[in-house]
Amino acid sequence: MNPTLRQMRAFVALARTGNFTLAAQTLHVTQSALSGLIKELEQTLDARVVDRSTRRIGLTDIGRELLPLFSQIIDDLDGALANVADHTRLKKGVVRIAAPQLMACTLLPPSIAAYRAQHPEIVVRLADTEVEGVITRVLSGEADVGIGPERTPAPPLLARELFSMPFALVFPHEHPLAALERVTWQDAAAYPFISLQGQFTELLLDAVPPSRTGIALSPAHEVTFMTTALAMVSAGLGVTVCLPYAAPLATLYGLTMRPLDAPTLQRRFFVYTRPGRSLSPAAESYVEFLFAYVKRAQAEG
Repeated sequence: MNPTLRQMRAFVALARTGNFTLAAQTLHVTQSALSGLIKELEQTLDARVVDRSTRRIGLTDIGRELLPLFSQIIDDLDGALANVADHTRLKKGVVRIAAPQLMACTLLPPSIAAYRAQHPEIVVRLADTEVEGVITRVLSGEADVGIGPERTPAPPLLARELFSMPFALVFPHEHPLAALERVTWQDAAAYPFISLQGQFTELLLDAVPPSRTGIALSPAHEVTFMTTALAMVSAGLGVTVCLPYAAPLATLYGLTMRPLDAPTLQRRFFVYTRPGRSLSPAAESYVEFLFAYVKRAQAEG
């Protein structure tokens, strides 16, 4: 039979104070309860650990050997429990997020700033990447949380829908499209189209097929990042489509963003996490904060 934690705490307190009364006060127990724990410890070890006298106790040879060992066990345990408490009370922790480059420079920075205003002790690390990189980083464990668009086929991850937004057309302020009251995909198809590589273009072509709409949406340029597409639009090389959360960046590039009709296309974004693995308290806290932040932003906007 092994000594219990209560027995070890009682012995260490008694050894440090040298007095049953003071040790009992330290542990917030009665003196008789403390004496009982010491007796239980000695019975468990089948050896005496203290020599009792009317004034003060002294440690036996075995007691002196056990004191540093028991003290270290208790200190390590108390330190570990304090560390866990800091995490659960959000006094400590790290959140690692992977997100597409456009979202990483528009929607997420203000959400992270708002979160850290409430939880300044939490470290939030944001990795900006191409869309495909979001899933890869979560699967590999490089990121606790991934935020990105719906993927086909669906990745082997847990997915919670964060928001759904319609595509908008982006063009320079003085562009002929600015004179139209309503902008359609057919209007956009009349100008060089700048698109993103990968599933972005595939999804658009599937959603706006010429056979159904009469629109030949053929990209004149395909780039990796939306910031590149916006810069090319600003330079007069064509038009592009993106989601409304990128409006601040479109404004920065001196561009106009207008809703696209006929048809109206929605794109869904998800929070991705690994199945079978619990999030840390900090990561779980940030995810819940982000859902509330996005919902509030949509209500206000």
